[in-house]
Formats: sequence, C-alpha cells, structure tokens
Amino acid sequence: MTEIPTPGASHRETTPEGITIEWDVPIEMDDGLLLRADVYRPAGRGRFPVIMTYGPYGKGLPFQQGYQTSWEIMAANHPDVTAGSTNRFQNWEVADPEKWVPEGYVCIRVDSRGAGRSPGHMDLWSAQETRDFYDCIEWAGTQAFSNGRVGLNGISYYAMNQWQVAALQPPHLSAICAWEGASDWYRDVSHHGGILSVFISNWIPMQVRSVQYGRGEKGPRDPNSGLLVCGDETLTEEELAANLTDLGAQFVEHPLDDELYAERTPDLSKITVPVLSTGNWGGQGLHLRGNIEGYLRAGSTQKWLEMHGLEHWSHFYTDYGRRLQLRFFDHFLKGVDNGWQDQPPLQLNIRHVDGTFAVRAEQSWPLERTQWTRVHLDARDGSLNPEQPASPGAVSYDTTGDGASFTLGPLREETEITGPIAATLFVESSTADADLFLVLRVFSPEGEEVVFHGALDPHTPVAQGWLRASHRKLDEQLSTPYRPYHSHDEVQPLTPGEVYRLDVEIWPTCLVVPAGYTVQLDVRGKDYVYPGPAEHLSNMKNPMTGCGPFVHDDPRDRPAELFEGTVTVHTGADHPSSLLLPFIP
Repeated sequence: MTEIPTPGASHRETTPEGITIEWDVPIEMDDGLLLRADVYRPAGRGRFPVIMTYGPYGKGLPFQQGYQTSWEIMAANHPDVTAGSTNRFQNWEVADPEKWVPEGYVCIRVDSRGAGRSPGHMDLWSAQETRDFYDCIEWAGTQAFSNGRVGLNGISYYAMNQWQVAALQPPHLSAICAWEGASDWYRDVSHHGGILSVFISNWIPMQVRSVQYGRGEKGPRDPNSGLLVCGDETLTEEELAANLTDLGAQFVEHPLDDELYAERTPDLSKITVPVLSTGNWGGQGLHLRGNIEGYLRAGSTQKWLEMHGLEHWSHFYTDYGRRLQLRFFDHFLKGVDNGWQDQPPLQLNIRHVDGTFAVRAEQSWPLERTQWTRVHLDARDGSLNPEQPASPGAVSYDTTGDGASFTLGPLREETEITGPIAATLFVESSTADADLFLVLRVFSPEGEEVVFHGALDPHTPVAQGWLRASHRKLDEQLSTPYRPYHSHDEVQPLTPGEVYRLDVEIWPTCLVVPAGYTVQLDVRGKDYVYPGPAEHLSNMKNPMTGCGPFVHDDPRDRPAELFEGTVTVHTGADHPSSLLLPFIP
C-alpha cells in the first residue's frame, strides 16, 4: 500500500534500511507559530506508537559533530551502542531511529521554540515551552502514522521537560521514560542547598546559543537532510540575544525559591501515566536527586525506578538501557504481554569499588531493610563513632582551604551503603553566613581514594551535599530524618560566634565498601577537588576537577565578606553533630 505523507515536510526519503524520513515537518502551536520536526517511521502504510523528544539541541546536529569527545568515549567503551546502526542519525541524548523504527516505532524530534529550525523566543523550560510540548504530543497522537499512543524518551533536557508536560496530562500521552532528568528547578538545577550552581550559565552559550534559530549560514548544516541546522534566516547578534531569555542571569537574580522556579517545577502528583525514571549514582549536581524525587512523588500508580552508573549518556544507548526502554514502551504503547507487569518497582545497579555493578531488584525507596545508622562526629580526633562523644570538641577551618575531615573505620566487615544520607552539624561562623560543602569519601587501606566516572566527571566522589547556613529553615511537612527538605524561601543571617544546628541533605548514593576501607566525611567551604589531573569534554566550558560542570564559584553569589572566613564545627553532648548512613544488611 502507498504510505500517506505527512503534510508540509521539506522533503522525504526512504533509507535502504526501510525507514521513511520526513524532514522539517511543521507543527502549529496555539499562537500560530510553526515548530519544525523530523519524523522517522517505518516505510509503508500503518499506524505505530510514537517516541517523541522536544528540546533545544538542534535536531539536525549529529552527535558525532556537536559532542565529539562524548561520542568517542561512548563508542570506544560500549561497542554495542554503534553495532547494528549506520549511526548517521545519532543525535545528542535522543533515541537512534535505526534501532527503534525497525521495532515498529515512529521517532519524532522537535526543535523547541527558538532552537534549531523552529523560530520564536527561546525561554528554557518555561510554561510556554511546556504548552508547546503538549501541542506537539497531541499533533503526533492524531497523525495518520500514529496508533494514538505517544511515549516520551530522552536524556537530561529531554527528560526534565517530560515531568513538566506529563503533569499537564495530554490525552495522547501514554508513558514517559525520564532518563537522568532533574525534576526540581531550584534544588536540582539552579541552587544546591541554596548555593548557586554556575552550570546553566556555562551550558547556555556552549550548547544552546550555538544552535539557536537564526544563525543561518553561520551555523552547521545537517549532513543527512542538507538543511541548515539553525534555520535559513540569519539574524544579527542583537536579534539573537533578544530572542533568548538568559536563564543563567535570572538564576543569579532569584536566589530564593520563588515564582521563577515555580513556573518550571511541575506538580508531580498530577502525573498519572506510567513512569520509568532512571538516575545515575554519579549524577551529583543534576542527574540523580530529581529522578528519585520524581519517582517518589509522581501520582502514577504504575511507576518504576532504575539507577545505574557510567557516563551520563552511555546506558541510554547500550543494549542494557535500550532493552529496558523497549520492554517498557512495548508494554504500554503496544500492549505487549512481555512480563513488564512483573518488573520490580526498583532495579538498582549496585556499585562496587572496582567500578563494577550488580543488578538487583528492590521493592521500595529507601530500601525496606535499611539499617539506619547514626555515627557521631568527634572534633577532638576527627573520628566518626557509633557512640556520642562524652566530651565536647570543636574544630575550625578556613573556608578557602580543605575543611575538616571525620573518619569511620577501617571497617571490620564489608558494608553496603545504599540510599539517602543526612548530616546534622552544629556550626558557628566568623561571618553572617557560611556555605557548607559536604563530601562522603571512601579510601582503600593504602590510602587511595575511591572515585568513579560520574555522569560527567571521571573522578566523582561517593556522595556530595550542600547547604547555605542562612537557608537552614526546614519544610517540616516534606522533611524526613534521612532527607532534610529546605524551604529556601527566606534568608536567616547568622550572628558571628553563635552556634546553629544545620541539617544537610546529602544526595543518595550506592556503594559496597570492602572490609579494611575507611569512610570519610569532609566538611568544606568550597567545592570538592580531585587531587589528580583535570579532564575536558568538548561540550563543557570548565575542566573536570571532581564536580564536573556543577561548581559554585560565582563571586556575585559568594562574596568574600560573607563566605571567606572561619567555620567551627562543634561536637559532643551539647552539640551532637552526626551523620545518618543507610547500611544495607
């Protein structure tokens, strides 16, 4: 039978692999603006479920061209990613159509408003973007090629906006797979514990402005479609700047959790479609906390959490990740009885110190059999102990230095730490504020630190947490002993020399620690720095020194008069500073 063309495509082709591609298909928004999409579908007539992504990275920019070092690392380390595909349609953080279309899916990639070949004003993760995404889903669900079921699947940006649009409940949305995507735009993205992260300010010029609509001939050309990646129109630099809301600058101007973040952070309880949320143990700074919170707080009665390691993008493309996604979507978009109904609520890749993982099924988060173990800081000797110190102690550190360390061990037996972590610290500052950077570290008997290739940084520590002391106010309804939740709605300055209780959220982790190893808590006044050499990614501005691009060094947010001074940690009966660890028997 002759296939039914999708109206308005720039041009069409059918590949030797039997994939019909319709380039630059227009999708009309509620204000009449036309966004542009590439549609990859099985050749011939038929109705198929849709896998859709909507975002700012340029649908015509090949992965290998825009993200060269990331592609080379993945291709070298994971040959199953490149096997079975020509890879010419690979794009950053979205599904490879050469592996999905043969499985009976339509893959649609939409350039978001103001990005790639879609004109308009770009306002990242805004309410307008979310409404646009809603309209794209409804368009896809009613096309001649569609069976009426639309699934969302993608990494990072393409995961984060899934939480947003799913909360609006588009009728044709049938399932989402949010792969390593934050869900709270204040706590996960802009400010960690109230401390400004510079990631967004660096990310926008490197990965967003570079493919903004209106670069025309100044931008790249899609080697597959022949179209200019950034549209046929060439705008002036002034026009380009006017067409982009500078979200990084807005984050600086909005230090508290206000309407800027409320517009972007969805009501997760309104998500009712099936959810597969996948996070990265090494995703400290963006790609970890939000997946767990999204899973826990989504309103859906059908939801699953998967946690893994390795580089941020790798497992989305490996056979392990792709088969997991395929089973999920086959069940909910095609109605295939493939055993997914028996999939355990949690599938965790349990991490070991040698970098290997063991997949294990669990039933709830935190794990039901968690043995919550509180160890107490002792400033007199820098130790962590099961018993509270009998005598008071205090240790002071210069916030421009390496801080104070507290050590547990060497451990007598192998110990698994899996779950959320919290610290209670009694602290005084020589200034009216203090930024606390907490790092959970593990060391071998020879004194070598155990680090991992995190989501981005190749030398990521076991866990990290942050808190600005003036943001210590807790949301009592949402806080738990193992996950303090701060309201971030007012500044409460410190009185220098006075001691304050600070409850600090340390993002979840997973590690089996062998006998003879030590666990160490560092309390610092600045970001963790791995003592070895830095590494670089072509799509990241700053070198990788332990925290990847998620650093906190903007002087506008951390003026020296407030954050360069002396901090003192108090311990003992009157100041029971402690660390709550999730030991798994």
